[in-house]
Amino acid sequence: MPERGPHDQEGDHHGNAHDRSHPRDDQLQLGFRQRPAHETVTLPDKTTHHAGSKCTIWYMLTEDSIEIDAPAQLVWEVFSDVEHWPEWTASVTSLVGHDGSNLAVGKRFSIKQPGMSKLNWKVTEIDPGLSWTWVQRSPGVNVSARHHVIAQPGGRTLVRQQLEQRGVLGALVGRMMIKKTKRFLELEAQGLKARTEQLHRADGSRS
Repeated sequence: MPERGPHDQEGDHHGNAHDRSHPRDDQLQLGFRQRPAHETVTLPDKTTHHAGSKCTIWYMLTEDSIEIDAPAQLVWEVFSDVEHWPEWTASVTSLVGHDGSNLAVGKRFSIKQPGMSKLNWKVTEIDPGLSWTWVQRSPGVNVSARHHVIAQPGGRTLVRQQLEQRGVLGALVGRMMIKKTKRFLELEAQGLKARTEQLHRADGSRS
């Protein structure tokens, strides 16, 4: 869990302080974490977008996947350049690294989303070119956001995002925020697709 400074606050995936006694919007954000080993994930076949959710009394899991007509290396470069997310997704107002802009285990990022306060996220896992995970913790809620970039045949790429909410309040907050969470994931997926496919077409026209 990131250390807090005198002005640090923690809340949802993209940086909003919240009342610790009551769950609010700012306790939820984008994110991803691997499913338990007994669960399976069905990836879309010849479709461009897929979204879903799973909720138990213990946790809430929301996911979104999209197929992009651009190579995985380009998709990774755009997706992992997180401080530039506000340029291509309406789900993020600002995203600033506390310890530099590159993704690495232990790095912290403040994220602000529409209608929410700023929250602090900490990178806990990264597999360069393939995936990364960052987490946000607040009283009663533990949110993990995992991002996958998966190369597909024909130079295409599948991007999968998973947001897992656990803790005493995690599943409850997840159910309350499910529509907004799905909307944010969808905006990020569609924005990433538009940006990377535009860059890919530009690269092709210059070659």
